[in-house]
Amino acid sequence: MSDSKNENIIEALKAAYAMELETVQNYIAASVNLDGLRSDIVKKALAADVTEELGHAQLLANRIKTIGGLVPGSFALENCQESLQPLADTTDLLGVINGVIEAEKSAIAQYNKIIKLCEGVDYVTQDLAITLLSGEEDHLREFIGFLKELDKR
Repeated sequence: MSDSKNENIIEALKAAYAMELETVQNYIAASVNLDGLRSDIVKKALAADVTEELGHAQLLANRIKTIGGLVPGSFALENCQESLQPLADTTDLLGVINGVIEAEKSAIAQYNKIIKLCEGVDYVTQDLAITLLSGEEDHLREFIGFLKELDKR
């Protein structure tokens, strides 16, 4: 594989790694901060997803190192999940759900980007991205379901 293609793949993996770690932070905050009668199911779903998202970050870190990159530390990570920042209204279940949906859509887009970058070049990384994409699609479907239920009320 050419150096420039490998560099592009590593940079895309680093971006996904940063996204996963930021998601972990924000899911922890939301799973603790949410209040209200209907928040329990969402809080439990977010808390459970923390473990999976952290696992994604670990897989990405290992792949970055394996293909010749350096796993970035906290100062090198860019955070951008504005929609998942803790809300002043801790009962704003709809705001949290919409934030999760936006974050999952961003992760899906990033994994699709990695899949395309790897086509015909790095099948192992492509396979990893496909596997992680599946998990993000599952999370998205779960939170779209939560949104549908809230819209019924």
